[in-house]
Formats: sequence, C-alpha cells, structure tokens
Amino acid sequence: EYRGLVKHTGGCHCGAVRFEVWASADLHVFNCNCSICTKKQNRHFIVPASRFKLLKGADNLTTYTFNTHRAQHTFCKTCGVQSFYTPRSNPDGYGIAPHCLDDGTVQTIITEDINGKEWEKAVKEHKTIRDMSKP
Repeated sequence: EYRGLVKHTGGCHCGAVRFEVWASADLHVFNCNCSICTKKQNRHFIVPASRFKLLKGADNLTTYTFNTHRAQHTFCKTCGVQSFYTPRSNPDGYGIAPHCLDDGTVQTIITEDINGKEWEKAVKEHKTIRDMSKP
C-alpha cells in the first residue's frame, strides 16, 4: 500500500495490544537519554499517524504524562509494555519500539543518540526529526 515500505506488526508482551505500522525495513531508531527514555530504555522510530493502526487493545491501554504533558507514554495495563507512544517531538505521529515488532520484517537498525537531557536544543538542531511524522 505504501511504496517502498513494509507492513510491520507488533504488540506488547501479553498480546492484549497489537498494531501494524508501515515503515522502512531499514529502521532509523532514536536512543534518547532524557529521564523517562533512560528509565524505560525507550528506543524508538517515528512514523506518521496515518501509517499506524491499532489492531486491538485500545481498552487495555493507559497513558502516563509528565512535565509538558505533550508526550503520551501509552502502555499495556496488563503487562506494562510500551510498544508505541506519541512523542513530544512529533505529536502528529507515533514512536514505535522496534523490539516490540514481530520477527521477519526488519532488515537493519541504525541507532542515533539524541540528547534528551537538553531536549529543546536537541530537537531544534536536529535536521529531520520533526519531518519524520509527516506523510
């Protein structure tokens, strides 16, 4: 459906939450060092909302916010796994945890460190992060 992209499927540990996402087979993953990403080991890649579909589990999700309350840290009420969330940098998209994808569709993962401890500066200076959630 999306030229040059693959349909990845994934979800939480217990299987209550399942999703599909259209993205490259070669993922560009962010490794952020902000307080919550460090605690959760929240490595993620960003996609536009139009390329994400929650297949099941909407009623099994809960959300944690803090500070500006723009990032929506969504996780499964049963197992606690955050397989996706709405990032502060891209409120019009989703941050997807590559380790929550089912096997077989990812070819490579390139990881980029981002200085979330100085979030405003890091996002302002990053040349492409805000565009990653644009269709």
